[in-house]
Amino acid sequence: MRTVNVHEAKTHFSRLIDAAHAGETILVAKGGRPWARLVPLEQPSPRRQPGLLKGRLRLPPPEELLAPLPAEELEAIENSGFL
Repeated sequence: MRTVNVHEAKTHFSRLIDAAHAGETILVAKGGRPWARLVPLEQPSPRRQPGLLKGRLRLPPPEELLAPLPAEELEAIENSGFL
């Protein structure tokens, strides 16, 4: 972490924000005491794109998805300790 005084921060502000954008943390001191911090912003999460997997993902028909589980699977779940 780099520490700069207020005068240096005002003089080189453009360089300092470029350094912060590159991942560096800069501490700005006033009168020798820490006063503010320049830090990089968190990267925004990518935007969702509806329909991105259209035609690539096949789901079983609703009747199959909503059908009751076989007795063996129900028993395995009950014996697993998750319930």
